[in-house]
Amino acid sequence: MNYSTLKKGLAVSFVAAIGVTTLASAQTDSTATSSSAKTFGGRGQFRTWSVGVNGGVLSPFLAIGGSNDFSNEDVNLGYGVFVKKQLGNAFGIQANLFRGKVSGTNKDEPNGTQFGTTSFKTSIGYAADISGVVNVATVDFLRRANSVNFFITAGYGLVAYAPKVTYADGSVVDWKGHAGDDRNNKYVKEAYIPVGAGVKFKVSDRVAFNLGYTMHFIDSDNFDGVYAKGTTKDKFSYGYAGLEFSLGSKNKPDLEWVNPLAIMYDELKDPSLRQEVEALKTRVTNVEKSVEDLKKDSDGDGVSDQFDKCPGTPAGTAVDGSGCPLPVPVAAAPVSNLTGFETIQFEFNSSVLKTDSYPTLDKLSSVLRENGGKALVKGYASSEGTAAYNLKLSKDRANSVKTYLVNSGVNASQVTTKGFGEANPIASNDTEEGRIQNRRVETSRN
Repeated sequence: MNYSTLKKGLAVSFVAAIGVTTLASAQTDSTATSSSAKTFGGRGQFRTWSVGVNGGVLSPFLAIGGSNDFSNEDVNLGYGVFVKKQLGNAFGIQANLFRGKVSGTNKDEPNGTQFGTTSFKTSIGYAADISGVVNVATVDFLRRANSVNFFITAGYGLVAYAPKVTYADGSVVDWKGHAGDDRNNKYVKEAYIPVGAGVKFKVSDRVAFNLGYTMHFIDSDNFDGVYAKGTTKDKFSYGYAGLEFSLGSKNKPDLEWVNPLAIMYDELKDPSLRQEVEALKTRVTNVEKSVEDLKKDSDGDGVSDQFDKCPGTPAGTAVDGSGCPLPVPVAAAPVSNLTGFETIQFEFNSSVLKTDSYPTLDKLSSVLRENGGKALVKGYASSEGTAAYNLKLSKDRANSVKTYLVNSGVNASQVTTKGFGEANPIASNDTEEGRIQNRRVETSRN
């Protein structure tokens, strides 16, 4: 094959690919829409599998230089396939398989020979490796969608090859079918380490055009059939172009081409999220206002204005939990027989007092402080959970009421608590409405 013609053909292909991908990039930028993917939503939101084919030039020389058993390279074609799993925006695992031939000569050496050889041609039966692929500079601060990705690769593999060497005297030794210790294997098999780099152009939502260069470092000195330098290892390179096809649902974006910044921007600008934030701000404002209202006590009777049913009581007047003056002492005797204060309700699986129970508890506290006597606090629970757990929960609820009364000035000895668990329901536990009523504390005075 004419080397100059090959180079021109590759150059033309490269320029054409750049033109196509530039147009695709412009279309991608102008028609980009918000992605349905969410930050930290997992790989399931994306397409992560792809397959590809490639072809290119195999050479016994490396771009980084180094020693070689032959002074001149020949140009040979190689071809391969691969499967890739994208694990993240910037990293994937790729399985590669390729074949081809690598050859070289000593035509520029004196007498056209070196180490007693004039040329070699090595057939690669297969070269298979697993490599990590790292995308470089995948986060784009200027555009929503990337159309060009640079990548580097490194991995570990196994190559099966058969060298054919021509010596200075014209004799030819072909290792194919004569490899191995018993000289009866078709190929020599050695481990190798592939290290490479390349650039990838997004042609469409499903197709990418790849250009790459990989150096293969073989763990032996017989790839070219010459044991010339005992401590050196042979190597070869593969410059290629190819196509990659993304697999999976068309409704999902390709993880490799996703810009994480665009996802975060779309999520922060989501109208429903902004509505939730605004609603939360309103709720916080209302809570803050309620707290301030709870603190305000204009007449100084110990009952906040929000619950004070008798505002403006004179200073020093004894009031009940509603802020109204207590009955005169002559009415105390009947009061001592009061029973049946309102029921205190609780949230599911909670023993925390709700604010709407404070007026009832303040009233009971006022009666106990002014008239003495004792109160019985009975806690109950709905039927969710185990009986043992519900018994403990009912006791906790009763104790929450006692704690409130004691903190308001009632002597602890005046309050007796008891938990009944799921017993004595006042409504059916088969409905949520009934269970809500059963999550309660009943207080009575005797």
